[in-house]
Amino acid sequence: MTSPSTAPSTTGTAPDPTPSPFDPYQLGPIRLRNRIIKAATFEGVMPRGAVTDELIEFHRQVAAGGAAMSTVAYCSVSMGGRVHRNTLVMRPEVTADLERLTNAVHEEGAAVSAQLGHAGMVANVHSNRAHSLAPSTRWSNPAMSIVKGATVAQLDEVTAQFAAAATVAENAGFDAVEIHLGHNYLPSSFLSPNLNKRTDRYGGSLENRLRFIRQIIDAVRGAVDDRIAVIAKFNMADGVEKGLWLEESLQFASMLEEDGQLDALVLTGGSSLLNGMYFFRGDVPMEEFIATQSKVVGLGLRVLGSRIFPELPFEEAFFLPFARQFREALSMPLVLLGGINRRDTIENALDEGFEMTAMARALLRQPDLPNLMRDEPKHANGLCVHCNKCLPTIYSGTRCVLVNPGAIASV
Repeated sequence: MTSPSTAPSTTGTAPDPTPSPFDPYQLGPIRLRNRIIKAATFEGVMPRGAVTDELIEFHRQVAAGGAAMSTVAYCSVSMGGRVHRNTLVMRPEVTADLERLTNAVHEEGAAVSAQLGHAGMVANVHSNRAHSLAPSTRWSNPAMSIVKGATVAQLDEVTAQFAAAATVAENAGFDAVEIHLGHNYLPSSFLSPNLNKRTDRYGGSLENRLRFIRQIIDAVRGAVDDRIAVIAKFNMADGVEKGLWLEESLQFASMLEEDGQLDALVLTGGSSLLNGMYFFRGDVPMEEFIATQSKVVGLGLRVLGSRIFPELPFEEAFFLPFARQFREALSMPLVLLGGINRRDTIENALDEGFEMTAMARALLRQPDLPNLMRDEPKHANGLCVHCNKCLPTIYSGTRCVLVNPGAIASV
């Protein structure tokens, strides 16, 4: 698949002009109204996995604000794959409630995607009261326990759960599903040489470490065919010692491109297990994090918090240097994310050959930022100050505290 902005020109013809951020884009079978996607952000308003009015309004506001597509996150494929007990599980019983959400987004003229995933070692097994899975048995701080390596039968079961979750998404009216292959959640952790110590057909070589992910993608594509878009959020680097890095992730991505089953890759990085700031950058609101946790977890954060949440300086489009390596190596559609707050950043990304961009924190601060960028030149830059005080609010309704201070609530 050759993307419009990187297609080679025929001799004697001019290259295609760089699209505007507000030109439409054909993502697989769906037509997006522009090139700006609301990136997956755990919304924090799904008590016991319920589809609430607050969740629907969260995405309706994003759609009304001008984004081409809003991503519902995080949508677990199973009870054991939840991040914690207040996580949506894509079961047939919630189809009607999810349809209310997709209808609300569609009425505002936007598309909507469901991010499908299994948390693996990132799952809080005590909150879930369910066992989780890992590539290889090891201790997990988020789980606060040993997580056992999955059997082949369990991996087959998870694969089937991804397919079933994709079917729920399609039946509920979602336009796309985003398979979560990042942040050391279960599928991503199979790519990591630091986390995957298996000696069977799911470990060792690049082909073996990618096998589980290929199974999942094949199953999801088989479930929805070409009726909705299938994209994947993909780790370029884990941001941890001995973790996945570019020399291997580029090869993994090339193999996925050859398979031809994905409509786009959303390029990310970092580890919710071992480096939770790699995909945020900026200030670390440690006191606010501690206030949301139990006394035991809070004490652990005081001791180990700087390891799990290292402070990394914020830079506009901080993933761009890594993402350029993928743009050079691949012809498939790519979505750039990571600290995008300015219209000129989006324009430059499109000029470099990226088909789309994704924004998260900037849209928490200003859900209407895409419309402002389009209509009012003085609003070409977003107001987000990268304080990251939105991060601890995932337990009480994810929001920008400058707009909606709200209240801090513990898990």
